[in-house]
Amino acid sequence: MDALTISVILLWLAVIALALLLWALSRQVGVLFERVAPMGALVTDSGPAVGSESPSFALTGIQSEPVAIGGPSPLPTLVFFLSPTCPVCKKLLPVLKALLRDEGKRLRVVLASDGEAAAHLAFVREHRLEEFAYVLSTELGMTYRVSRLPYGVLLDARGVVAAKGLINSREQLDSLLNAHDMAVPSIQEYLSGSPASAAPAAHTH
Repeated sequence: MDALTISVILLWLAVIALALLLWALSRQVGVLFERVAPMGALVTDSGPAVGSESPSFALTGIQSEPVAIGGPSPLPTLVFFLSPTCPVCKKLLPVLKALLRDEGKRLRVVLASDGEAAAHLAFVREHRLEEFAYVLSTELGMTYRVSRLPYGVLLDARGVVAAKGLINSREQLDSLLNAHDMAVPSIQEYLSGSPASAAPAAHTH
């Protein structure tokens, strides 16, 4: 009986030790999660502010398609600024294709750039981007104050800027859509609990 009692006591001590280790591990996982919390697209202060109405553009795409940006629209519009010479832009093309395939009935995606049409048409053929509206407009980039690529601007169905920012990963692209869905200016403000995060709620429907 003494040996059995000692065994039970040792077993319970082992269980308690394991429970303490599990608790410590869970705390460390929580700390790590906070440190690597998803960062949204890098929002800049230049260009039309989040929550303001976007200027309107009546453009013609490089495949001769009419493309309207700004103003009321049946669907929200993601304007994705890119360049054929931008490696990060090319990395995100499969993500954009998946987005158009999965969300095409709820979201319009417009690719935007500037320069000679021939180079962009070759870029479209090489990467099979024919399904996207694709516009070349220096004025569009200047209006949104695009200084680095890739850059995204999300307009809601009323033509109001719902989210915008520099995009370097799929997570940052998703953050624009998440910010719109959660009615916050940016994921950063949502994570920080900023009171301003509730400001644009009336603009997202």
